[in-house]
Amino acid sequence: MHDSTSTHVPLWSWIIPLLGGVIAALALAHLLPAGSVLILLTSAALLAGAVFAAVHHAEVLAERVGEPFGAILLAICVTIIEVAVIVSIMLSGAEGNEVVARDTVFSALMIVLNGVIGPCLVVGGRRHHEQSFQLNAASAALAVLGTLATLSLVLPNFVIAGQPQQFARIQLAIIGLVSLVLYGVFLYVQTVRHRDYFMDHTGAIDDGKALPAEHERPKGNMPVTGGLLVLALVAVVLLAKLLSHPLDSAVD
Repeated sequence: MHDSTSTHVPLWSWIIPLLGGVIAALALAHLLPAGSVLILLTSAALLAGAVFAAVHHAEVLAERVGEPFGAILLAICVTIIEVAVIVSIMLSGAEGNEVVARDTVFSALMIVLNGVIGPCLVVGGRRHHEQSFQLNAASAALAVLGTLATLSLVLPNFVIAGQPQQFARIQLAIIGLVSLVLYGVFLYVQTVRHRDYFMDHTGAIDDGKALPAEHERPKGNMPVTGGLLVLALVAVVLLAKLLSHPLDSAVD
């Protein structure tokens, strides 16, 4: 069982991002053959490892700072990873890349709502029979998610001022501002106004044993973990940039 108080940093969590960043930097500087099959396969494997390393360090920091700020930190890190990959592909210049952001966000929504939450409910129900969760928190999160998804993915199909399935510039500015304000209100509710909705109040019973309401936070070195998180994110960005052109060629 993982010891949450351990200060040990797994070797893979910093070796993989470091190696990935070095290889990507050398390839982008034309000191390594960027088109080599061996380099590309190695970079793809290191990209996957760097993503897992970033999530690992973000999770350690999230456990350290506690809820609800830990969940926000994890969301920021995952967003940085996804945006880095999307932007790298869009900047590659291949035909049709202008719709990559929309399609990727739509795919992420489907994966989260159906490919993550669904199996968690099914597996958790079979194991625990009855699960506890904060209804107010889930309702607030799904309401914001549904509204943002409708504004960004559904509404463009019905506007006529811009290009087909695109907002005009003034519409895009207004929708962006509304989305930012909406998410800001949600963060205020999550961290200030109704913070208790998003806390883990586990007064539940699991297999006849009472679950602790709060576990001890890890005692890891936050500056070191934060630095390794930045290293992993930088490696993800560089590797995504390196693999963007080969990915387009593979799709073609």
